[in-house]
Amino acid sequence: MRLRASSLALASLATLLGVLVSDAPSQAADLKWTELEPGIEYATAEAPGPRPLPLAIDDHLHLVRVDPKRRSLEAIMAGAGDGRARTAAQWCRERRLAVAINMGMFETDRRTNTGYARSPGYVNNGHWAGKYKAALGFGALKKNAPALVISDLDDPAAKARLADYGTVIQNLRLIKAGHSVWEQQERRWSEAAVGVDRQGRLVFIFSRYPYTMKELNDLLLALPLALESAMHMDGGPPASLSIHAGGVNLDLNGSFETGALESDGVPAQLPIPNVLGVRR
Repeated sequence: MRLRASSLALASLATLLGVLVSDAPSQAADLKWTELEPGIEYATAEAPGPRPLPLAIDDHLHLVRVDPKRRSLEAIMAGAGDGRARTAAQWCRERRLAVAINMGMFETDRRTNTGYARSPGYVNNGHWAGKYKAALGFGALKKNAPALVISDLDDPAAKARLADYGTVIQNLRLIKAGHSVWEQQERRWSEAAVGVDRQGRLVFIFSRYPYTMKELNDLLLALPLALESAMHMDGGPPASLSIHAGGVNLDLNGSFETGALESDGVPAQLPIPNVLGVRR
């Protein structure tokens, strides 16, 4: 009887573990990266499991990985030029960019980043946003500084470290130290984001499908990306990612945003004032 009870208990435990595993986010297979240019790779990932909304929207995640030791990032801001917003595709054509993504959300003047933002010789927004806890720094001014970093601004020393970089952009934090910092919520939107992996590479992230940020973070952390940190660049209709390199020509744009535009009706990119890009 004891042996039979033990066998039944083990069988029940195995069944329970099988249910738990099947209900957990599936671990994605290795991503198939394609080198577009030296230091720039592109991959797509199909989101595992059922989609929360029954929308006929491409639910692939588009990912561009950039090695900052081999390629130079650039923050292009309309306010430093003629002040005119352009689509990410137009920014790519005019500035000869291989890749471009939103630099961040912007104010009603369609020029000013909602968080702190500066580049060499130009300050777009000199005020730190109290609720934004992540800042991307690149263009190291010291030899011993990493090529780029996403700093967590709840660390008192973060701003001092960011002073070592020529370009600093502040936005909403998504992932900190390899963990999501968002709780589940009802709001969801198309998303443009960037992250930094454990090797210090920058990852451009785009999803037209509208996830909550908790759902998206869980998907990203389930992928073999080894993301250490990530920040929100923009969402809904303005969210954009353009890729024009290595035979790939894509101009992706968002649409759905809870409370703003709850449909997949935006057919093309909208003009945005500021982009983060990599030159061809």
